[in-house]
Order: sequence, then structure tokens, then C-alpha cells
Amino acid sequence: MSDQDTNLNITFIQTELAWEQIDRNLEHFNTKINEISKETDLVILPEMFTTGFSMQPERLAEPKEGKSLKWMQSVAADKHVTLIGSLIIRENDNYFNRLFVVLPEGNYKIYDKRHLFRMGEENKHYTAGQHRVIFHLGNWRILPLICYDLRFPVWSRNHNDYDLAVYIANWPEVRRHVWKSLLVARALENQVYIAGVNRIGKDGKDLTYSGDSMVIDPRGNIISKTEPHQESVETLSLSLDELNRFREKFPVGKDADEFVIK
Repeated sequence: MSDQDTNLNITFIQTELAWEQIDRNLEHFNTKINEISKETDLVILPEMFTTGFSMQPERLAEPKEGKSLKWMQSVAADKHVTLIGSLIIRENDNYFNRLFVVLPEGNYKIYDKRHLFRMGEENKHYTAGQHRVIFHLGNWRILPLICYDLRFPVWSRNHNDYDLAVYIANWPEVRRHVWKSLLVARALENQVYIAGVNRIGKDGKDLTYSGDSMVIDPRGNIISKTEPHQESVETLSLSLDELNRFREKFPVGKDADEFVIK
């Protein structure tokens, strides 16, 4: 994608995860990524895509530049795409649910999950991140976030600083209504595109996941075709020109309240 392009092609993968089996998941995602038949700029994988949502970081964590990150760098270079996914990472005696944005050149940005899911005791095993990250692909500004972050609208607030928010998740089926409703709400209130990418299947704690992965336009319309509980590799094209025309026609952002996060 050149800097002059205003369309962004994104691909998301909704699939099962092998519980706490890093090598098996890497092999599986190799297969799924090779199934991508359309030209794409950004490939999005679920939260903790090598392990599932595990509370065993002492056993599963990798160093900050371990084999799973090297796999992401290899895939990004080979396919000439930007790749997003989160891993269990150990750094300075702390464990992080760390999202990597890996560029084709091998460079990467990181976002450590800010809101740790206390009902699943994530807060007892992982250290919370402190900073939002926005990265650029061509003219697009993209905000990557993780799962439980979706429930906190101030953290997702658009300060006229992003055009697409990406939420990667292991969000159980029992709360699928919340997942679907909040994704639409974030698109509407922030006048942005939203991509929510969730897993399917059952994990090692006997929790079931319906996926419900979707892409939503700034008017709140679901524009993706992926069905719940179905394995899917879907590619869509997003229009920055269309987004900006809508913002100019209906400029709610000019009347937004200011929030300060301390």
C-alpha cells in the first residue's frame, strides 16, 4: 500500500486455538495465512493466539523476542503484510499479555493489555500496560486493543487520532451479546471502523467461544460476512475517503467531551 492509497485491505482469522500448544498453533496459523487469496495489507490474529487465554505464564511465557515473535516477523516479511496478534511475554520478572504489530521489514510495535480480566484472575498473573499505541499504515491511523479493553470507552476514545480500532479477543460465548453490542457502540461513538477478532471452539477451562468476529463501519453497519462458530479467513477493503466524508457531513467529534487519563 502506498502513502497515496486511501483504501486499506484487512484480513482477519477466526479459528480454534489448541490449548497451551504453541508449536501446534503456529503451524495452524501458517496454514490459515497461506489460505489468504486476496491482496491484503493487515492480517489480524486473536488474543493469545499461540496458547489460548491461559493463566499459566510461568510455564508458557516467551522472552520478548522469542520464537513466536520471530515467526510473526518471518510471516510478515514473506507475505509482505503487517501482522497483529498477542502473546504471553516475560520481561524483567513480569508477565504481559502483549500485542505485537509486526511490519514487513521486521520492525514492530508493542501494546501491553491495559485492562486485565479480574473475573478470570488475569490481574493475578499479568502486569497491566500503561500506554495506548497508535500505528500508521499509509494514511491510516490504527489503534490496537485487547479483549476486556472493549468495556472501557475512555480508553478507546477517539481524540481525532485514529481511523480504525482493532480488538483481538478470547471472548466467551456466554457474553457474546456484550461483545457484539460494544463493538457497534465503539464504531458509532468514535466515528471509526472497528475490527473485532475472536476465537471459536472450546478452551482448556471448558469455556466455549462463538467467535462473532466482525468489521463495522463508522455508521454502525456490520460489513463482514463471517458467521459465528465457523472457521473463517475474510478480507475486506476499508475506505478512508468514505470515512472522512462521513465525519465532515456529521462532525460529532467537534462536540466531544475532553477526558484525561491519569
